[in-house]
Amino acid sequence: MRALPFWIFAGLLPPAAFAQTGEPIALPQMAVTASPIAGDQPGSFVPVTTLEQPAIAASPARSLGDALRDEPGLSATTFAPGASRPIIRGLDNFRVRLQENGFGAGDVSAYGEDHAVPLDPLTAERIEVIRGPASLRWGSQAIGGVVNVINNRIPTSLPDQAVKGRVSGGWNSGSRGWDGTASADVRAGNVVMHGDLFGRNDGDYAIPGGRRQANTGVRSDGGAVGLSYFFDQGFFGTSVSRFTSLYGIPGQIDAQLGTSIRMEQTRWASRGEYRPGSGPIRSVNFWLGYTTYRHEEMGADFAGDGTVEAGSRHVHGGFRNNSWDGRLELQHMPVATRLGELNGSFGLSFERERLRTTGEFFEFLPPATTTRSAAYVFEELKLSPVWRLQAAARLEFVNIDGATAAFPQGNLPPSAEIELENGARRRDFAPASVSLGLLRDLPWAMQARATAQYVQRAPSAAELFSRGAHDASGTFDIGAPNLRKEAASTLELGLARQTGAFRFDTSAYYSRYNGFIYRALTGNSCGEEFASCASGSGGEFRQVAYGQRDATFYGVEARGEQDVMRLGEGMLGVSGRYDFVRAEFANGAGNVPRIPPHRLGAGLWWRSPSWQAALDYLHAFDQTRTGENETRTNGYDLLNLRVGYTAQLGGTRAVNLSVIGSNLLDSDMRNSASFKKDEVLLPGRAVRLLATFTF
Repeated sequence: MRALPFWIFAGLLPPAAFAQTGEPIALPQMAVTASPIAGDQPGSFVPVTTLEQPAIAASPARSLGDALRDEPGLSATTFAPGASRPIIRGLDNFRVRLQENGFGAGDVSAYGEDHAVPLDPLTAERIEVIRGPASLRWGSQAIGGVVNVINNRIPTSLPDQAVKGRVSGGWNSGSRGWDGTASADVRAGNVVMHGDLFGRNDGDYAIPGGRRQANTGVRSDGGAVGLSYFFDQGFFGTSVSRFTSLYGIPGQIDAQLGTSIRMEQTRWASRGEYRPGSGPIRSVNFWLGYTTYRHEEMGADFAGDGTVEAGSRHVHGGFRNNSWDGRLELQHMPVATRLGELNGSFGLSFERERLRTTGEFFEFLPPATTTRSAAYVFEELKLSPVWRLQAAARLEFVNIDGATAAFPQGNLPPSAEIELENGARRRDFAPASVSLGLLRDLPWAMQARATAQYVQRAPSAAELFSRGAHDASGTFDIGAPNLRKEAASTLELGLARQTGAFRFDTSAYYSRYNGFIYRALTGNSCGEEFASCASGSGGEFRQVAYGQRDATFYGVEARGEQDVMRLGEGMLGVSGRYDFVRAEFANGAGNVPRIPPHRLGAGLWWRSPSWQAALDYLHAFDQTRTGENETRTNGYDLLNLRVGYTAQLGGTRAVNLSVIGSNLLDSDMRNSASFKKDEVLLPGRAVRLLATFTF
């Protein structure tokens, strides 16, 4: 079951959603792309948080993570405005898969918090955050969940008009920056062509006290062209897209050195569907993509006296990643059984990632190649008009070829003269995962759900083979080449009501990890070489090390809204939300590091066919349950306001003008899930002006 979309609470429902009568609002029905079963209804076993395009455009976020950061159960790494990765229920990096239209991001954002996600929110028509059993469709690297950016770069349906599109532009007072995007779909017979482009140019953002957070500028641009051919029994489409970005890394040392990253990505993707029309197979779908990615990390050096050396700015090194991503799915026709109708699908997937490092980063992570192949199955049984049962299973084979060095116990060298030598390593894993879910329709249009899953995850190349300094992140990473598979057993209960004057969605979950792989500060610092770690305080890089312990995660996510009364031509209502995640190691070994705090919020909104307004308040509590060598994080209060007006111009043409105020209290906000929280404040008070024309 998908969670209530964010735009329901942000006052961003499209004008057509509001009738002139006093009837309660019902959530718009839509296809949930997370489901592997075609035609699956929103009341399915797919827990999805959905952000629609109007809410995405209104957000001042400059990265995918920041666009999702304030949703229940979600947070972000907020390492830099240009590099902020989503966090789901306290899980990040290699446990959260990022993708566009089902294709893996093909980046290196999981290899370092300073690395950007090449999926700009400006290009999204919708963002789905998928949790629970449905994430098995995309592999063990999605043990925490999947973030899927959805757009029409490969058209999957024939539009009902010859030309349709959208042009949008915005300005932000906080960053003194602008952004814009344009997209269009053109139909000629059975052929549909898509084109889009986007760009943003932001300076250093404002923080409380009339200051600016140094080195937080972002310049990004990109675009795509796609083409699809439709026939009676399906379609075939392909696209080419490009993304480039240049962004700064904030923080005391990084700002002094002017550390920045220049990245670019090119992706080719193809997708198709064939519906036989008879026989046991209902549909055959495929996805195949190839991505080339590269970035360089640049900055100056310190002189011997501790000042920045003049003229020393140069490229320290970079990352290269070439990846293939393919998947084939077959959905069978409904089968009548003695217990009820059975629907399901079977799939095969293949991924290959060839990672290379250059310059100084060869010492951080030597070249590595990762290959994943898998088979999976989803089946759903309709036991009665009110009961449904779903089961899923996945078997995966993972091969990782790389190299690393043997580090002494305690991660400190016995002397300042030690030198590390790389040795080739190969690790093979066979993660297996299963899930079971039960859905029950209840009176008053409510639905209850219960899911249980057991998921295994293979460690990544970075978790196994990291072995050196990483300039932009300011860390000296030490991998653990003997890590074993990580396994999580999870039980989740949920209750939701999608229609009527009172709407809500709540869930509670409990996960027990066997061999949880974590990355934590050791309390030591190092220079460029491991020998400099000898004293434990030998340089500018904070030493972090990967380890493995049993751990427990549990939490609650809840949000709801109530229609209060008709006011003029619109509806006045209130909303509320609460979420928390608690994560601790077994046997009293302490807290898992970098966990988001408890959050509680409320809102007031008014919506009419032409006007939309919303006032939202969120309180983040102090985070005092810290990991080893972490500091506590103070809470904050966040107040946002949005007012928008939509003018219908005839036909499908419309103009929307909006004013969005963020952090109106100008609160000092620090993110407990960020490595940079003690050095970097989140953006202060800002006003965003937005204009959108659709046709």
